[in-house]
Amino acid sequence: MTHATLCADKAVVQLTFSDGATGTYPFLWLRDNDPAGFHPDTKERVADLTAIPLDIRVTEALIEDSDLSLTWEDETATRYSLEWLAAHRPGHRLADPAETGVTTWRADMVADAVPRLHAADVLASDAALRDWLMATQRSGLSVIDGLPDDREAGIDVAKRVGFLRETNFGVTFEVKSKPNPNNLAYTPIALPLHTDLTNQELPPGFQFLHCLANEATGGGSLFSDGFAVAEDLRTQDSEAFELLSTISVPFRFHDGEYDIRSRKKVITLDEDGALKEICFNAHIASILDIDPDLMPQYYRAYRTFMQMSRDQAYLVTFKLQAGEMVIFDNRRVLHGREAFDPNTGYRHLRGCYVDRGEFESRLRVLAR
Repeated sequence: MTHATLCADKAVVQLTFSDGATGTYPFLWLRDNDPAGFHPDTKERVADLTAIPLDIRVTEALIEDSDLSLTWEDETATRYSLEWLAAHRPGHRLADPAETGVTTWRADMVADAVPRLHAADVLASDAALRDWLMATQRSGLSVIDGLPDDREAGIDVAKRVGFLRETNFGVTFEVKSKPNPNNLAYTPIALPLHTDLTNQELPPGFQFLHCLANEATGGGSLFSDGFAVAEDLRTQDSEAFELLSTISVPFRFHDGEYDIRSRKKVITLDEDGALKEICFNAHIASILDIDPDLMPQYYRAYRTFMQMSRDQAYLVTFKLQAGEMVIFDNRRVLHGREAFDPNTGYRHLRGCYVDRGEFESRLRVLAR
């Protein structure tokens, strides 16, 4: 049985739940989260915090059936579900079905170990879709196979996740050699490991690359887990890690129509110091403009990260076949491409992006 204790001197209600867990609920937090303060249909907050006195007081706290019943000093009465209170204990981070955890990988992620699902299953089954999303988020990399010979087939899979992210390259983009390219991806030369569009205010989340043809000699795909590189760098070279995670540097894309710039740290951490994202793109790095006194140390750190990401100890390589699509977290996994000879065959990939927010939203909805 759950017990409630009114602690007026600390302005909190203390709950001890039947399973032994405890929760401490400040008076102001309770009034701010009065169920009557939310719209019944939209579930958005409609109560005005400025209308609540900072020193609001509870005069009575009782357990009634499966609820906590409170009486306030202004004689307002409110009720809160004990199940809801147990799930929303202040000081305990809210559970999030989209937080699947991260599994870093190095060269042990051989091509056969990359999570792989069949397109027909993902399109037809929410359970298969959820399994694929969870596997992709954990590893940052997966492959969908069995796509029909249809330019829209890969886009259809991406739309099962959420809205597509439009960029200056369009809602979708064609990765093939073409005249007058405005991006190295549209040439046959080797494409160094990188994350896409680091010049954007918010780089895209997950990238989808559907292989329509890959008949040319060369053109293999390269992947490296930026989180694994960053983890090892933190252990092996703390000075380099500190520089890359605290100093932002400029990135720029520009052509005849666009000039898009942003500053990014190569390694972004969350408030707890855990890895949040990697932004690394040497071919659209702008002119380094940091303090000259910092440049020797920064260049060394930047170069070290670059060398580590290319090391065979971190690389997984495979050549996409027609009907396959690779999906990866663009703010974690670095990707690249071997050079190919367009005179030996046709190579054409079609791509799009779905932002992390859309990806996580679909996971939460599927978990209901």
